[in-house]
Parts: sequence; structure tokens; C-alpha cells
Amino acid sequence: MLSRKRRGAARLAAAVVASGLVAAGAIATAGPAVADETVAGHGGATATLGGLKVYDQAVVHGEGGDQPLGAGLFEMSVDNGGTLQTYCIDVHNPTQQQAKYQEVPWSASSLHNNADAGKIRWILQNSYPQVNDLAALAQKAGAQGLTEKTAAAGTQVAIWRFSDHVKVDAVNPAAEKLADYLERSAQNLSEPKASLTLDPPAVSGKSGSRLGPVTVHTNADSVAVSPAADLPSGVKIVGKDGKPVTGAADGSQLFFDVPKGAEDGSTSLTVQAATKVPVGRAFTGIGEHAKSQTQILAGSSESTVSAAATASWKKQGAVPAVTAQKNCAKGGVDVTTTNSGDEAFPFSVSGKDYEVGPGESKTVTVPVGEDQPYKIAVKGAGGFEKSFSGVLDCKTAGSGGGKPTPQPSPASVGGTNGGSSTTGGGDLAETGSSSATPMIAGVAAVLVLIGGGAVFFLRKKKTA
Repeated sequence: MLSRKRRGAARLAAAVVASGLVAAGAIATAGPAVADETVAGHGGATATLGGLKVYDQAVVHGEGGDQPLGAGLFEMSVDNGGTLQTYCIDVHNPTQQQAKYQEVPWSASSLHNNADAGKIRWILQNSYPQVNDLAALAQKAGAQGLTEKTAAAGTQVAIWRFSDHVKVDAVNPAAEKLADYLERSAQNLSEPKASLTLDPPAVSGKSGSRLGPVTVHTNADSVAVSPAADLPSGVKIVGKDGKPVTGAADGSQLFFDVPKGAEDGSTSLTVQAATKVPVGRAFTGIGEHAKSQTQILAGSSESTVSAAATASWKKQGAVPAVTAQKNCAKGGVDVTTTNSGDEAFPFSVSGKDYEVGPGESKTVTVPVGEDQPYKIAVKGAGGFEKSFSGVLDCKTAGSGGGKPTPQPSPASVGGTNGGSSTTGGGDLAETGSSSATPMIAGVAAVLVLIGGGAVFFLRKKKTA
């Protein structure tokens, strides 16, 4: 079993390094290093949104009038195994079909400045699906006859009142009773810890030394440690005692042991574990789905989580490592440059010049517009070049200058009265509207025009 996990971790390591989905360190070696990484989390679970699965109806009251929408549990499929259940914490923003999501800290989501974020976690821990005794839950709420659908709807409505601070009611009386009870009873809890992260995600130094430490933070009992498939000859992944490691636990320190005289180079490692992601962890869209509505975890099966770290080394001179992470509190992206060499490293971030001395670190916060695509270029001595791209999604869609209204969720295959569909195909029911709907409508219109034109020309030809 463990050997299969290690083989899986090794394959995952290569995929992570190739895709750049983990915001690990940029590496400067003897030649220029050029790459474009998507700024995401530094580890944890990544998953694909499968749609709204257990839900009933709600109504949002706004200046544009009352708008009905589906309210309940989403389901996500975790990469490399596992299932997540989530609620929405961005009622005005649509989901995107098959959107990719990454586990992130609250500081990298719309919860970063929400004083009620801890109350949302309390609701998650004290309602459906964490509490599956619906009769007992209904009794506490003073509700009559809760079902899975109405329990999910009532829980979602209570969450929206704290995540988006909107006027929203459940259509079903029992669901509304539950929402009111949860809103009244909620208490502020602390943010849950990550399922798996590595700190820092990038290290550097001189050959002939141990580069690190890279500290493991996880809620799993243990993690498998896998070096990159192309690990340079003589380089080893070792623990604090200097012995090679293939496994680690929470708090373990990992090092890249680079032999003296090794050619200037770089490598990486990946850690992987099977664990339940803690309830209350935030999930934001990544890549082309960066603007898909933010989700918060309500339940998790045993799921595969992973994280990666990189290392670079040189015999002499500056040896930089560069990482990037979203900073919602400052409305930008923190770019951190660490120099573990014996010379100063002059560099520029988005055209502005900086310098980091030997053994020092410097963080530059680059301002980024909300919901605006960005690309941050980092250039340095010796032909070093690195760029980070993404979309900053730090606010709920209703917290900007305008007052958008939510659009109705499309009906499920079974009808418009809520459902608990688990079908893989058919219409995707979701809170908010599907971002694919306008595209589908446009394509349909074009096909109708093309079809009509073809019929016209064929009839004209026949007449002639």
C-alpha cells in the first residue's frame, strides 16, 4: 500500500513541477531560469467541481428585486482520489463547469477580512452534513421535518448571511427555521489548519551543504516523501539527522543534501498523504477558473493531498529562491526573494529595482486589481527570469462598488424543487448562473443561422 503511494507521489512530483500549479521557488542556476507559474496555494488538496448535488430553494432580496436560486451542497472530486462536499461563500458569483479548485488559507480568499469567518466554521461543524441526525437538528432549530435537501439549504442560507451579508431566506419553512437557529447560535471559531503544506516551498544554498529546512505541516498521521524523477547524482533528501528519508510527519524537517563539488543545479521533492481535509478550509478557483465562486469545505472523504518544494545550489555567487503568494489584506501578491549565496543579488519586480544581500530575504507586495488577470515578472543578475500569473479573487462579487443581483440557478434534471442528484451528466445545477450559459446560447444561435442558410441555398438550387 505504502509503495503504491510512493510511486504515486513520484508521478505527482513530476506533474507538479511541470505544471507549476504549486507556487514553489524559482531557481537560478548557471544559466537563465525562465518560467511562468500560476500563483496558488503552497499545497493541500486540488479538486474539480462536480456541481450542486443536495439542495433546495432560497430567495435573495436585493434592490433589483427577489431572485430565486438553488442553495445546498456542492461536490468536488479530488485529484488522485477523494471527494469533498462544499458550500458557497460568494452568492453573487457564478460557478464554472468542471472548475479546478485549490485549498487555500483564509488570508488568500474573501474571508481574509470577514469578522464572521469563524461563525461560518461553527455552522459547518454544527449542521448538515457534519450533523447527520436530522431529527435532533430539527428539534434544536424548532423546525418540522428536516430532510437532507432542506437541511443543506438552511445551512447554506445561514452561511450566506455571514459570508456575503445579504438578505436571504430559505423557501422551505423548516429550512428557514434552521437558518435562523444557526445564525443566532453561531460563535467565532479559529481558522482550521491546512491538510498539508511545506514551509518554505523553496530553498537555496551552496553545494557541499544541506539546503533547508523545509518543514512539513499536516493533519495526516504520515506523508510519503518522493524526490524528483531526475534527481541529480549524489543529491539526497534527508531528515534532521542527515539520514535519507522516504516518509515524514507533522513538524518533520526535510533537507536537500548536495555533495561538495556538485555542478550548479536544482531539483525538487513532493510529499503526499491520504487524509480528511479539515472542515472550514477555503477553496478558490485556479488557472482559467480563477473567478469561479469561492467554496468552503463542509465534509471530506479520505483524500489525496500533496505539496512540493524546490532547491537550487551554486558553488559560488548569489543563489536566489523566489516564491509568490496572494495577500488579500494588502490587495496584491507577495513576491519573496531569498539569497543563500555569498554575493548580493540585484533583481527587479515588475520593473522596479531591488537588492537582497547574502543570507537575507526581501518581500515585495505587488498591487493587483480585484478580478483582474496579472503577470508579475522577476528578473535578476546572471540572466535570472521568473514570472507569476493569476487572478486576484479576494472579495465577494457583491462587496465591490456595484450592487449585482444573483441569477437563478438552472433546474436540475429532476425538476425545480431542489434535488440530491448524483448523475454525472445532464444539466449542472449550481448557485448563481453557469458562466457557460451565454456561450451555449451563442453557439446555438449560430447553428440555427447556419442551418437556416443551408436550407435556403439548397431550395434555391433545386428551383434553378
